Amino acid sequence: MQLLSVNVGLPQNITWRGRTVHSAVWKTSVQDRRMVRRLNIDGDGQGDLIGHGGEQRAVFVYQIESYHYWEARLRRNNFTYGQFGENFTIEGLSDDEVCIGDRYRIGGALFEVTQPRVTCYRVGIRMDEPQMAALLTSSGKPGFYVRVLEEGVVGAGDEIIKVADGPEHMSVATVNALLYLPGHSAGELKRALRIPALSPGWRASFLALLQAEQSGNPMTGNPGLAPPGSPPPAWTGFRPLRVAQRKSESSSVVSFESEPVDGRSLAVPLPGQFIILRLQPRQGAPLLRCYSLSGSPSSDCYRISVKLEPNGIGSAYLNTKTMVGDVLEASAPRGSFTLRPDSGTVVLLSAGIGATPVMAMLHALASEHSQREVWWLFGTRNKRDHSFAQESRVLLETLPHSRSHIQYSRPDVDDRLGSDYNSPGRFDVTALKKLGVPRDADFYLCGPTGFLEDLVSDLASWGVPVGHIHTELFGPGKSSTPGVVNAPHRPPHQLAPVPGTGPRVSFARSGLTTRWSPAFHSLLELAEACDVPVKWSCRTGVCHSCESGLIAGSVSYDPKPLEPPADGNLLICCSQPLSDLIIDL
Repeated sequence: MQLLSVNVGLPQNITWRGRTVHSAVWKTSVQDRRMVRRLNIDGDGQGDLIGHGGEQRAVFVYQIESYHYWEARLRRNNFTYGQFGENFTIEGLSDDEVCIGDRYRIGGALFEVTQPRVTCYRVGIRMDEPQMAALLTSSGKPGFYVRVLEEGVVGAGDEIIKVADGPEHMSVATVNALLYLPGHSAGELKRALRIPALSPGWRASFLALLQAEQSGNPMTGNPGLAPPGSPPPAWTGFRPLRVAQRKSESSSVVSFESEPVDGRSLAVPLPGQFIILRLQPRQGAPLLRCYSLSGSPSSDCYRISVKLEPNGIGSAYLNTKTMVGDVLEASAPRGSFTLRPDSGTVVLLSAGIGATPVMAMLHALASEHSQREVWWLFGTRNKRDHSFAQESRVLLETLPHSRSHIQYSRPDVDDRLGSDYNSPGRFDVTALKKLGVPRDADFYLCGPTGFLEDLVSDLASWGVPVGHIHTELFGPGKSSTPGVVNAPHRPPHQLAPVPGTGPRVSFARSGLTTRWSPAFHSLLELAEACDVPVKWSCRTGVCHSCESGLIAGSVSYDPKPLEPPADGNLLICCSQPLSDLIIDL
């Protein structure tokens, strides 16, 4: 076993599909000996410290035997050391042989194996093979990361000496397959979790898989990659609901209670979930709009509460055109912003129309006569805009350990301090501290984007664990495009310059419907061409970062993902439409 080459490279900007990508995937073999430090090799760096680098991923190792495998499979003979973005090119130590927790001495440094490589699209750029991320993972030849236990100098020609075995003797290939391929054995997951050297990211993924396996519920998708937000949707497409009641909640908010037209029971939603309405104006294309359910979770009716927004076509249609007796088309309840079953303190903190999902949570707590400590914190402009004022007070009175505080940012002269509201201003962490809100509570936040961003950041700085901060954002989410720099931020728009002629693809949160064009390889590429906010990393059906809700329609996959998404979802990075689609993006 021998170190054949030490390869380093600093981050650089490269051009890829008309974008600029910041990456250090290009590594160059060096002739001199190099100092290996806790986070890096001298002269090396990483462009994306979220996906690469850090103490657990200080050095990436790949085998010359795997080089030979890929030379034959890809029919290429132009590989050079560092071809796969590795720091160490070695002879021996296959992924079937090396185990997580194994320790090796190379030159003057000591290393411990921590995890298989997590592949992303950038290795495909380096290899000029777009499917490379999936190929590396599915082949069982991903390579592995090591952390540096003892810093020292290394160089090509150094002998690799094994000094300790990993405690569970689980190979890199076995651990790689346990996460990415079907068949997540609970026994094997427990074995992996007993390995102290396993990196925290992989440990969290295996713990999520184990919890899903032990839940007793049939598992779909891969909870280790895309944690399931809720049970699969109760139906696909839309069901007709008749408006049974219409009620004004404030100067700009109207609630609609709707019942199933066919008389069959509805699925009881989890408190905090939303539905998508397909509205049918007399003129123009159908409108798709997402609305949180704001009433008590019920199988008899669904309540939504809609704020009339300036220039809001959907909200105007509902507020001015929709009356009792009208029929609306509704999707099944969806969403992961749901009240966790627990006994700890819960803080329901919202602003404006953001009160809707937490109202459903308050209803659920009241209906079960919860003994939990419940904080109802709500901010709005004034009494005229104060939705659910009396309703929330009545519900809070049924909870023995409830607290309430209302803030008005612009109270009217007739608004009564101490009666209509408790204090002027807007909620921030300073206000929470003054009120005595416990830091170990579960926080459920919903409101305008700025409100959420500030509070999430400040709560984390205050010491609230990330896992205790739950948020719901109306409208499109943020994009996650690792490595892409200087990407323009444009609102979603129709495909240009030449529209597609294929099935209609509707991005529900973005309010955009366009047609598929065979010029694209995937729905991800279509979304990007229309500037719909998306999340992705591998772009080949491996990582599930792009997993999204499939409201209606069907898709095919090319390439096929290593493991399918959860029921009711799709992977947009490798799918194409078979029919008209509605996607929760």
